[in-house]
Order: sequence, then C-alpha cells, then structure tokens
Amino acid sequence: MSADPELPAGAADPELPAGAAEPELRAASAADLDALHALETRLFASDAWSRSMLREELTGELRSYVVLADPETGAVLGYAGVLTVGTEADIQTIAVVPELRGRGQGRRLMRQLLATAAQAGAREVFLEVRADNPVARGLYDSLGFAEIGVRPRYYQPDGVDAIVMRHELKDT
Repeated sequence: MSADPELPAGAADPELPAGAAEPELRAASAADLDALHALETRLFASDAWSRSMLREELTGELRSYVVLADPETGAVLGYAGVLTVGTEADIQTIAVVPELRGRGQGRRLMRQLLATAAQAGAREVFLEVRADNPVARGLYDSLGFAEIGVRPRYYQPDGVDAIVMRHELKDT
C-alpha cells in the first residue's frame, strides 16, 4: 500500500478549515471493517486489500490499528496499522481521505504507530512505499525513515517498485 499525500519535509502542519473539528484518533476494532474496506477500495483501487485481508489485520495478534473518525458522525476518515514482533515493527498500511490530505493527519497516524511500536518493544520500524509516491516518501523522510532498499515490481498489478524504508526508534 502507499501512503496518503502529506506535507513536504519541514513544512508546518496547516490548520483544519475554519469550523472543522479535529478528527478523533482512536483504536480500530472489527466493527470498523465495513468502513475500512470501503475506504480501502476507494483510495487504493488496484492495490486494495480484500475484505478478508483487512479482517485478519484488524483481529490479528501483534497488530495495532487506529482510525481517524469524524467526531460528530463517527465516519472513518483514515486508518493505519502496525505489526510488531520482538524488536521490529512494520507499518502495514496508512490511508487518509483526500479531503484531509496535507493537513497533518497522515503524520498524526504515523506518530501514533511509531509510539505504539515503541511501547510494544520495537527498536526499529520498517515500511514499503510506492516508488511513484514522492509526497509519502517526503513524509517518511521527515519522520526519520531512511531508504534501505527496493522491492522490484512489488505493487501489483501495476508493477510499481516499493522503496523499503527503516526508522530507528530512540530510547526513551
């Protein structure tokens, strides 16, 4: 999966539009499956995970998923997940509705996943990002991720390479 477009490295997070409430950040549950699947297919089209894959991610051991939800309606506006095994964690996915992109919400999700991984004992976090998504790569760079490799033709059916990135968590 690729990440939502976000802010370039070093850019200030803009405010939400006047009158717009900050989305609530909460733990995802199996009850969010329908909303996540709808958003997944809307945002990722050919790269979208199946409903059964999403169910496994939401209910699987060692995984933690969070959602951004509209505080008034409860509508899911974004989601992200991390898998932590021992001292390593892997960002499984991150998505934000287009209407909230560039407003710091992807960064918010990523910071939560990094904190969750650290609390679970991870010392390093990995992710894959589409080579054709420079905005997401910029977000990850700004959060301290470094490129460590390439997985050729990883994203199917498009045949797009994945850039593998790594972030070393600091001792707290």
